[in-house]
Amino acid sequence: MNAIEIRNLTKNLDNFTLNIDKLDIKKGFITGFIGPNGSGKTTTIKLIMNMLNKDSGTIKIFDNEYKLDDTSVKEMIGYVGDIPGYMKEVKFKEIKKSIAPFYKNWDENLYNHYLKKFDINENKVYKESSKGQQKKFELIITLAHHPKLIIMDEPTANLDPLVRNEFMEVLQDHIAKDGVTVFYSTHITSDLDRVGDYLVFIYKGKIILNSDKETILEKHRIIRGRKELLDDDTKKYLISYNENSFGFAGLTSNYKEAFEIFGQEVVYDKANLEDILMYYTRG
Repeated sequence: MNAIEIRNLTKNLDNFTLNIDKLDIKKGFITGFIGPNGSGKTTTIKLIMNMLNKDSGTIKIFDNEYKLDDTSVKEMIGYVGDIPGYMKEVKFKEIKKSIAPFYKNWDENLYNHYLKKFDINENKVYKESSKGQQKKFELIITLAHHPKLIIMDEPTANLDPLVRNEFMEVLQDHIAKDGVTVFYSTHITSDLDRVGDYLVFIYKGKIILNSDKETILEKHRIIRGRKELLDDDTKKYLISYNENSFGFAGLTSNYKEAFEIFGQEVVYDKANLEDILMYYTRG
């Protein structure tokens, strides 16, 4: 079973159009949702969560269409975003008291466990706490009601690396214990280099790449060589490339095929997710 199934989804917003023919988010894994700002990541998430009305298509969560008044589906979803929507002038404990009653599976012991782990004082006012403490608290609230699906929209944006690492370690540990599915939108590709199982690249409202992370990393290589090796035929094997006075560097999506063309006359470097995203959007 897939956690999320999207078919023929469209949404028009001013000068932007989202058009996703097919997208399956596999149950029990972390799927990274990557793309430059303005590519459609947040729009897609808002459509999944019924925060926007789609123009056409279907969105299913655990085989069910998610309707606005369907509390059973709402209870299965946890959300951590860049903007939380909490009342900033109140204490952490007051926020918890207002949220916990909405969830049948609220786990007070787990909530207190993570408060202690993250060293968060419930009596602190939300807006007077650091960005890192705020984000950790949002994660605690999400995990404490045992969601089956966690949707995250740029959750670690503007956090320092140490806080990001702590955030991701706790998330990974919880996923392993609860068998949770995570759909993780981010532009910080280094997080997904470490924890992502599957990757979805979106650009200008369309999915341009969708596979498991290991396959994507294995197939792609950065090729570096002399300018003379570039012609109309060899360029066809590159997603995009750039030239300088020393030669060229380009990305191929089929390492084995490219080797048959360029042979040992070029250098083949492994590409990370940031490299892949850069070359695809450049092209």
